[in-house]
Amino acid sequence: MLKKLLIANRGEIAARIARTARRMGLGTVAAYPEPDANAPHVAAADERVLIGPAEALKSYLDIDKVVATARKTGADAIHPGYGFLSENPDFAAAVANAGLVFVGPSAAAMRQLGDKASAKAVAEKAGVTVVPGYDGASQHPATLQRGAERIGFPLLIKAVAGGGGRGMRVVERTDDFIPALESAVREATAAFGDGRVLLERQIVRPRHIEVQVFADRYGNAVHMFERECSAQRRHQKVIEEAPAPGIHPALRRKLTDAAVKLALATRYEGAGTVEFLVEGGTLGADAPWYFIEANTRLQVEHPVTEMITGLDLVEWQLRIAGGERLPLHQDEIELGGHAIEVRLNAEDPAHNFRPSPGRILQLALPPKSPVRCDMGVAAGGEVQPYYD
Repeated sequence: MLKKLLIANRGEIAARIARTARRMGLGTVAAYPEPDANAPHVAAADERVLIGPAEALKSYLDIDKVVATARKTGADAIHPGYGFLSENPDFAAAVANAGLVFVGPSAAAMRQLGDKASAKAVAEKAGVTVVPGYDGASQHPATLQRGAERIGFPLLIKAVAGGGGRGMRVVERTDDFIPALESAVREATAAFGDGRVLLERQIVRPRHIEVQVFADRYGNAVHMFERECSAQRRHQKVIEEAPAPGIHPALRRKLTDAAVKLALATRYEGAGTVEFLVEGGTLGADAPWYFIEANTRLQVEHPVTEMITGLDLVEWQLRIAGGERLPLHQDEIELGGHAIEVRLNAEDPAHNFRPSPGRILQLALPPKSPVRCDMGVAAGGEVQPYYD
């Protein structure tokens, strides 16, 4: 079993990881930059180490600093949370090369599933239906334009290394393609250091369904049912539900079987999410569905899965990373009840909901039961402009 965990993240996910680690008897280390010195997630850790200035590239995204901090504090494992370095295979490899445990999949599995183009190739090889599109190696604008004409409009331009809607553009007609492509590449390069894109046919009246999977190093994989995250703004999820409202049991079986198949095909280890689009607005037994991507990490919306299964997904992550087998077999994982997660964002609704950093003057939360509040801020604290 692991003994000490460095949490390479911030905010509510860092505080949430610390809670489970403490319950399991693990020591925790917060590696933080200067602006987060007084943040709740830093106070939640047993040890606190300053790793740099506000700039993420010199703190949360500095692989060498994060790994060196773990070694200096005697941590034997690093949990990446989500965002930042959580889906960076070079980080996973660096952690392993330093003799530490990365709480997540191997760098090889991450390269297969975390890269959208590679993930589509893995899915096709495994017999899982993918959205029609272009995911070829050539990124020349003329090649991409020809691919777009073949797919037809409307279509989506998506960053290969992307997430959170960054590097994604909807293109309605051919004349708009090149300007949208240039914009997507610029944003993807700035956000991920990788300007590669792929193209996908835009699905009509989509329902966005994702399946939570877990796998261990012994070749076992299970699912924890599905979540729906169709309510989005600018391709970013704002409301998630589990289970998906109105899903037919036959469709659930198809999606969960496909998700587990992908985990097994890549010798996956730990928590992952396999995302699908279901076409036509309903979740009937015969509704057309397509694999779109996989997230090789814990998701922001994992609490709704915890609420309907009664399981602690971070505990599962830590146990699997420590070399244990999956805690339960598939037939022992039960679905009960219904959960909805709403993300509360600091935004300015009068100006197209743009981010609104600053001091939190007032924060009033409902009673703990039946409402669960996962957060990394407090009244009097600040929403930082550097990361949020």
